[in-house]
Amino acid sequence: MLKREDNEKLTRTGPDAPLGRLMRSYWQPAALVSEMPVDRPVKAVRLMSEDLVLFQREDGGWGLVSRFCAHRGVDLSYGRLEDGGLRCLYHGWLYGSDGRCLEQPAEPPSSTFADKIRIRSYPCEERNGIVFAYLGAGDPPPFPAFDCFTAPDAYTFAFKGLWDCNWLQGVEGGIDPSHVSFLHRFVGEDPREVYGQQFSEEVEGTGQKLSKLVGDHFRPDIEVESAEHGLRVFAIRELAEDVTHVRITNLMFPNAFVVPFGNDKVFAQWHVPIDDHSHYWYMVLYDFSEKTDKDTLLAQRLSEVTLPDYRPIRNRDNRWGFDATEQQELTYTGMGLDINVHDQWAVESMGAIQDRTVERLGVSDRAVTANRRLLLKSLDAFEAGSPLPAHPLDDAEAARLVGPIAVDMISPTEGWQDRWAAHDATRRAASPWAAPPTGTAGQDPGAGSGADSGATADA
Repeated sequence: MLKREDNEKLTRTGPDAPLGRLMRSYWQPAALVSEMPVDRPVKAVRLMSEDLVLFQREDGGWGLVSRFCAHRGVDLSYGRLEDGGLRCLYHGWLYGSDGRCLEQPAEPPSSTFADKIRIRSYPCEERNGIVFAYLGAGDPPPFPAFDCFTAPDAYTFAFKGLWDCNWLQGVEGGIDPSHVSFLHRFVGEDPREVYGQQFSEEVEGTGQKLSKLVGDHFRPDIEVESAEHGLRVFAIRELAEDVTHVRITNLMFPNAFVVPFGNDKVFAQWHVPIDDHSHYWYMVLYDFSEKTDKDTLLAQRLSEVTLPDYRPIRNRDNRWGFDATEQQELTYTGMGLDINVHDQWAVESMGAIQDRTVERLGVSDRAVTANRRLLLKSLDAFEAGSPLPAHPLDDAEAARLVGPIAVDMISPTEGWQDRWAAHDATRRAASPWAAPPTGTAGQDPGAGSGADSGATADA
């Protein structure tokens, strides 16, 4: 459990909150490129309790500025995209992507009033279908050389979804390895034959779908170790005396995780606060071997949400589509085949902000407790001006932040600790695009029993 004051620290992300300031020092997803209107690429966004407007510049880059005009406070998301900026409809004030007021047509020609006006603005960069924004102080850090950023566009797919709960609940669900044995289990035959569905894919070398394998082996050994990108999480399931299933996932500090999605696919997922009671998850799926079928994947995902908000069709208002007959005959949850809905139910059903003062954690929650300790430790480091995880200070440091390695693999039980990095290296060697992991993050073939692996119950 957490102390009440620590739960407050780890869930409040407004501009003046300690965690809000820390998260603003990292690049954060602001919008999907695909959700921006083609004829008028302007969209209101709310990011960590700030109301902003995103627009595309004439040079193809992106601007992110305050949603409200400095003159009389009207909504700039309705502004005209013209003359190299965004023009307010009320009196014609024109703003550039740096927030500077460029024109005030109603003021005298000799006026220098415009030179004194500037609204909030934030740098933006586009990476694999997502517009990222930097809301922190000073210059933004360089992007790490993580696979989700370096994979060619043709081998990636990006999407998002709206969840009505605090961001930390989403992250804690993603880094928890033991829940997959229950939440995503099938009690009947999994009927899916759909491209990209993780738990319907066969685990190489087992003849079993992942959903059955993890369901039959529901008590994994969970080990957690520190890494430059945040945390590396091992879920070890002994299938036979000499055969082990190794699943490695990662926390990509502060609010993302990296998860294997079949044999050659991996996804990175960020959980980005809209405010403290709701958030978007953003995903970049990348495939090491094949170009992604973006049209098929997009059709799949759009069939599960309503636009323009990307709110899931199954949600709290309709009890996440719960069906008692389905729960008896097909899925463990009774909430359909989309594993995103299963995860959504789990974290939304806790309430808008989970009360962690009353929970009871066991050894299977090692990743969750390790993440909370890392967040609290990093808050202290941030206030002291000390280095943070996955926050490169220069291009050389960014180049060393690679991977992180996320794999599902079968290994001889003896010596599995020495095989997962080699497994990833083999996958990269066969990939049309992936470079070998030459950096330090993600390549250390450690024993899988790092400093955080002994997290105690109720930590």
